Amino acid sequence: MGVCRYLIVHYFMAFTFFKVAACSEVSIIGGKDVKKLQSWMVSIQKDQKHVCGGILIKDQWVLTAAHCQEKPIKSVTVLIGSLSLSKGTQRVGILSYEYPKTFNARTKQDDIMLIKLNKKVKAKPKKIPKKEKDVPPGTSCVVTGWGTTVSNGKEPSDKLQMLEVLVMHRARCNRYYNEDPVITKDMLCAGGKQEKTGTCWGDSGGPLECKKNIAGVVSGSKGCSNPKKPTVYTFLSQRHILWINNILKKQFNSTSF
Repeated sequence: MGVCRYLIVHYFMAFTFFKVAACSEVSIIGGKDVKKLQSWMVSIQKDQKHVCGGILIKDQWVLTAAHCQEKPIKSVTVLIGSLSLSKGTQRVGILSYEYPKTFNARTKQDDIMLIKLNKKVKAKPKKIPKKEKDVPPGTSCVVTGWGTTVSNGKEPSDKLQMLEVLVMHRARCNRYYNEDPVITKDMLCAGGKQEKTGTCWGDSGGPLECKKNIAGVVSGSKGCSNPKKPTVYTFLSQRHILWINNILKKQFNSTSF
């Protein structure tokens, strides 16, 4: 999966681990088209060009990665519940970004964000877990997003893609990354089941589903489709779940009469 056209500038923040990665392996090899409509899956776009994925968790709120912020905010829209980028019909603007003050783009700490849409949308949201559900190493999960389907591609896939990945032990992932970044209990690592499969440009913010539950969102990796540099996900830990619920509660109370 991936979008490579702004390799150095635009996507430096849209997939922050990739600083000098070449575009030779930016496709999601081994992925497949998503057949069943996922009303909660969103494409975050700047000037109507795909930047990041996201998850509609309330009728006016999208969950994604903090590094997916784009400015000016009036240039950002969200395409909701479509299997095709070109055929999507429900597009809305955004009002604001909410992300933890502890977010650190370098260390990937708390790479999580909520986007408030400028209106309530008619789509069925995806519920997040009420409490933390850790995912054991070896668990098979699914990551979903838009990205190139050929290695030299420069445009996102028009069709929504999915890929089965295996969760990796945090200690092993830390060894692979030489603790740069440090993989904490608020993160997960997962890689493709086969060689040269995985996430890349444009997949940030997309969902990691384990046993049909949202377990995390794509944060980043070094390189693309490298089994020794698996994708790092922001895990929906208890701390992150509490943060999400506090933001939603605060916003609800501020608009109540």
